[in-house]
Formats: sequence, C-alpha cells, structure tokens
Amino acid sequence: MKKVIDEQFLQQIERFSLSVKDNVAGLFGGNHKSKKYGSSCEFADYREYIEGDDVTKIDWNLYGKFEKMYLKLYLDERQMKTRIYIDGSKSMSYYGKDEFALKLASTLAYLSVSEMDKVTIYYIRGNNCEPIIENLVGKDAFMTNIGRLNDIEFEGDTQISEAIVRSIVGYGDGRSILISDFLTDTDFRDAIDYLRGKRRDVLAIQVLADEEIHPQIRGKTIIHDSEDDGRFYKDNITRDAIKAYKKALEFATGRISDFCLSRDADYVLVSTKDSLKEIFLDKMVQRGIIK
Repeated sequence: MKKVIDEQFLQQIERFSLSVKDNVAGLFGGNHKSKKYGSSCEFADYREYIEGDDVTKIDWNLYGKFEKMYLKLYLDERQMKTRIYIDGSKSMSYYGKDEFALKLASTLAYLSVSEMDKVTIYYIRGNNCEPIIENLVGKDAFMTNIGRLNDIEFEGDTQISEAIVRSIVGYGDGRSILISDFLTDTDFRDAIDYLRGKRRDVLAIQVLADEEIHPQIRGKTIIHDSEDDGRFYKDNITRDAIKAYKKALEFATGRISDFCLSRDADYVLVSTKDSLKEIFLDKMVQRGIIK
C-alpha cells in the first residue's frame, strides 16, 4: 500500500504551517478566537511569543538557549475540539482524490494541534462514522499517530448525513470539517444541520479532480458509475454533452455552496491540482475561513 502520509510530507506540512502563521493573524475564526489556555500542571506544548501575550508564561530557560521567546501552554477543560470527517466512498479513489483528501485532513489536523486544539479524525464508510485517530493533542502526538490515515480504504458508498447524525459530537466546542467530493445521491444537508444545531463551526471542503472540473473525454466511450459498476453511460461524448455536464456540475457545486451559506457554514471547492498555498492562503483567506 502506498504511503500518502510519510516523513517527507510531514516536513512539508511543518514548513507550510510556519508560512501560514507568517501571513495571517490566526487560523480559524469563530470559537477559535476566544479560546483560553488553562493553568493546570499538564504541560502541552510551546508556541512563539506574540506581542500582547502574558509575559509571565514565557519560558526564560528557552530564551537563554535560543534568544527567542516561547510561551508554555497548558491544557484545560475549555480546549477547542476539531473533528475532521473524511468521505471513504469509492468515488473518492478516482483521480487521486483519496490521497488529496488525506493530505488535506493531515494539514488541517496539524494546524489545529499547533493552536492547541484537540483533534479527532473520522472516516465515513456506509452509514458509519468511524474514528481512525482520536483526541490528538500536541505535535508529538500528531507525528506519532497521523500515519494511521494511510490505513483508510476508499470503497463502496457513504451516507454522510446518516453517519454523522448518528454520531456524538460536543456542543459549541469547536469546528467540524467535512472532506468529500459530494458526488453522491445521498443527502449531506442533514449532517450540516445537525452540526450547526450543536453550535459547531462547520467547514465543507468539496474535493474534485481536475479531470472532473475540466473533462477532456471526447468521442464514443463508456463511463461507469464510480460507486456502482452496474450503472454506466454509453454514448458519443460531444461538445454539447460536455457543455451540459459543466452546467450540471455548476448546479451541484452551487447547491452545496448556497446551502452552507444559508446555514452560516463555510464552504470551499478545491481541485487536486491546487497547492496547499492556493487552498489555505488564497481560497480560505479570501472566504474569511482563515483570518
């Protein structure tokens, strides 16, 4: 099995995380901005001092070694929780969307633990929402456990709403992120309503391949349903057929975007050709998802 999350990619994430911090004031908005750290004895991590921080939390021993100021961070019960849901359907295995989804999930998890959020990552299979990594706290735990994402197998179909509505989530304690191509006959809207009803910040990331956004197929061909081999489309793919497909795709993405907007949830469409910089520092910043 090919390893998507490997040491080289983790090093890339760490470098990218520094780039994000250099370009934006914080990460996610909403609840994240009001998060406070505790004064318990359970040490969690360090972060660089930012003007306005409590100077009493500076680790002066580190300053003596590195001539840079770092804050000691401690855990408390008010810690925000990031929950990331990965669509494990077979359609995600086409055109590299599965690998791209795993890289997005790991990057989002790293950015969250860097802000001292507690992170759980689920994958949705059928109508079940299964945690594959639970309660990550801090970068050491991230590095130790994030490789488990390589074990996810993308197969069958998923019922996003049924799976998430059946799961238990916290009330108003953080952000829920859905990563899917949303190319399914099943409904996603109840899942977003359920999460918003729990007063969670919601981000829906629609992952599409460049081949799906800009199809190059022409002439006589047979196209099989990605989640049902018994369903297929056999015809001559003409310019008019491509035009009709693009209109249908525009309707499908617009439907998700409009629904998220109506529920005060965030939505972003990404292509497998996009870089992390384009997604996080361009698309998400432009939409106010990262501030």
